[in-house]
Amino acid sequence: MDTALAVIVPAFNEAATLGRVLRRVLLQPCVQQVLVVDDGSTDGTSEVAQRFLNDVRLTVLKHSSNRGKGAAIRTAIDAVHAPIVVIQDADLEYDPIEYAAMIAPIVQGRADVVYGVRGFASHTAYSYWFVLGNRLVTTATNVLFDCYIQDMETGFKALRSDLIRRLNLRGDRFDIEPEITARVLRLGYRIHEVPISYYARSREQGKKLTWLDGIRALGTLLRLRLSSTQRLFGVADPYHSRRLSELGLNPQLPELPGERAA
Repeated sequence: MDTALAVIVPAFNEAATLGRVLRRVLLQPCVQQVLVVDDGSTDGTSEVAQRFLNDVRLTVLKHSSNRGKGAAIRTAIDAVHAPIVVIQDADLEYDPIEYAAMIAPIVQGRADVVYGVRGFASHTAYSYWFVLGNRLVTTATNVLFDCYIQDMETGFKALRSDLIRRLNLRGDRFDIEPEITARVLRLGYRIHEVPISYYARSREQGKKLTWLDGIRALGTLLRLRLSSTQRLFGVADPYHSRRLSELGLNPQLPELPGERAA
């Protein structure tokens, strides 16, 4: 599969960090397209993004008012043309240098959805309660959908573009994270996880997620688990049965140099 990557960067009042994030994103050789969505910022976020418009890979999209991370992602999905898409937060918590590891299982045909798991490689947290809340919603995901993942709320997600366009996403705010996960699992896909580094910022540094978002995540998971497949996705799409069949036939281990010849 083509390694060309589209990067969606939702940004709300991230002028202080967006410039460095975009520099690091654009340095990655696999990046074909970068879609910054200024979600109604009032701090000059859009102006920071526009400084990078000399790079033809970058597009800046704008919301006239703050609509939320989910709405920003849905706006960008319509403009994606690369075969793989990664969601990149604009706050320096996730490092673009890890794109190659994130998309490798997709490129190799072993997965269509990859999550970057915080804490396996290196991890800086600011709150025990934040970590505990993440474990709670992840456990709820595993129980409701009979799966086993380590980090449902990770903001570092990579998917085939053909798949994310077919998820029929509706979430506007941080409920987009459990919604992506629930819809992927309802369709029968398995989520592949890889270890990443994570550098959590504090409330003083601009952390926006709160305990209320955790409660909303639980509600979103339960609602999507109980909804009918037709209500979630409409008419059955043969794309999914075809892709799941192809994934089942592909080898689960990456090919080693010289393995095919042997």
